[in-house]
Amino acid sequence: MPTSSMAAVTAVDLVKTYPRGRGKPRVRALDGLTVEAAPGSVLALLGPNGAGKSTTVRVLTTLSRPDSGTAYVSGIDVLAHPDAVRRTIGAVWQKASSDPMATGRENLELAARIQGASTAAARARARELLTRFDLTADADRLARTYSGGMARKLDVAIGLVHHPRVLFLDEPTTGLDPQARAQLWREIGRLTGDGVTILLTTHYLDEADRLADRVAIVDRGRIVVEGPPEQLKSELHGDTVQVELSSPEAATSATQALATAGLREAAVEGSRVRARADRPATAVPAVLAALEAAGLTVTAVSVARPSLDDVYLRHVGRAMEVSA
Repeated sequence: MPTSSMAAVTAVDLVKTYPRGRGKPRVRALDGLTVEAAPGSVLALLGPNGAGKSTTVRVLTTLSRPDSGTAYVSGIDVLAHPDAVRRTIGAVWQKASSDPMATGRENLELAARIQGASTAAARARARELLTRFDLTADADRLARTYSGGMARKLDVAIGLVHHPRVLFLDEPTTGLDPQARAQLWREIGRLTGDGVTILLTTHYLDEADRLADRVAIVDRGRIVVEGPPEQLKSELHGDTVQVELSSPEAATSATQALATAGLREAAVEGSRVRARADRPATAVPAVLAALEAAGLTVTAVSVARPSLDDVYLRHVGRAMEVSA
């Protein structure tokens, strides 16, 4: 049974393995993963490549069956009633779902007809979505002529054509310019205001921080930490001190000097080192003195409040890799 009768999405103890080759142990993509999302909320799944995010989404959207565990979407058992689940969900994948040789209007009308709408209802729904996504002026252009932002809005509109209660968004803003990205963020806010539950996978931590009601970080097939972004950030005591050095080798050498200056949880990212300090105002001079004594050249130092990047580093141990 679901962990909460009020949850819109629930996964409990999901295990999924894949064969690796003759004589080799199976790859364990999911290793007892448990997570849930409340109705009308945004749940962001974060994690490194291969952590299990995509496998989780595939299970919840009925595209893959777990070896064990249970999953419910809108209270429907994903394994027992996959057809019913498909009728209540929408999915927008990284790869465009629209037909590039059809117009925006034709794509939407076809999607509505596939979902069982009559011709008149499909036309009405297409007009409604074209208006909602500010695509009416370009409705009769071929989708292949759309800009990246327009094409992404069309994909989301296609995913919404049958009024889903749960929408899965896979890296929805990858490759978009800042204006198109902001427009899609606003639309996500409108959707949750309408009661749609959104499960979002993204490599942009600022996007998760901005949009998500709850964040779940996945690593090695398990949820390693989960909660509201502000709560997760507040659990990191102190501020973040970031030191830029002359080279990656210098950054690696700097971690010991930072420890002697009272900083903790140092993590190296290229030529930068991020660490935590309870009193950054007094820590920074000590850091500079320690690095100078070690013969290391500092090019920049900054201090900031904890961010979702810091939460991610704390629990995964390496920085998020952003998709191209």
